[in-house]
Amino acid sequence: MKIIDDLLSTLDYEAPVREIRQGPFQTAVLTRRCGLATTLHEPGPLRDKMPIKEAGSLMEKSALGLARMVYSPSPLEATIGMATINSLLDIDEARCVELNAADLLTEKGRDKKIALVGHFPFVPKLQQVAGELWVIEREPQPGDFAESQAERLIPRAEVVGITGSAFTNHTIERLLELCPPQAYVVVLGGTTPLSPILFDYGVDAVSGAQVTDPEMVLRYVSQGATFRQLQGIRRLTMMKK
Repeated sequence: MKIIDDLLSTLDYEAPVREIRQGPFQTAVLTRRCGLATTLHEPGPLRDKMPIKEAGSLMEKSALGLARMVYSPSPLEATIGMATINSLLDIDEARCVELNAADLLTEKGRDKKIALVGHFPFVPKLQQVAGELWVIEREPQPGDFAESQAERLIPRAEVVGITGSAFTNHTIERLLELCPPQAYVVVLGGTTPLSPILFDYGVDAVSGAQVTDPEMVLRYVSQGATFRQLQGIRRLTMMKK
């Protein structure tokens, strides 16, 4: 996972681990800053899921130790790793604008073929403007395509949106490899690292979140908030120069 290796190589790990919260929808880690990631769950019965091996002792880990959990086969552990990475990122705000990914995809995808990896709440909005819209999902809703269809659909797209959770489930590199060179590629969602490293992999824009009020975000995460319910964040987009 070279893209994750490169991302980790940019971080300064000299920061204390101050808080870890994992709710059903969002995970937050507080180190130098507060970072977020969508809490991923394995399909299937609860008894078959991989638990967090060191639950109760994670605060004893270093920031580096937590960040390296992103490589874990356990989705819950990998989620903590991604939230830690986002807590350590030094976001270049001068390169960012307050722009929602839905608006960016609507602008870039008008009358075009759009492949969207992840079923986002703004799918109906994109359906109104896209020439064709293919929503690719690990757990498809009616009208969605199974993730096995990514190999067929993404190479045909003119605009591609990829959920930042693809970092957590370790599919990001393959999905980016499938994107045609001429496609406009956006990685989006609260898990997305706002890092220019992604531009080296063919990404044109990254849309994520910056936590402005850690105390509020930690409270919301602990009380089961979804990303859309969170308060104390800014939605930022960084574009390739």
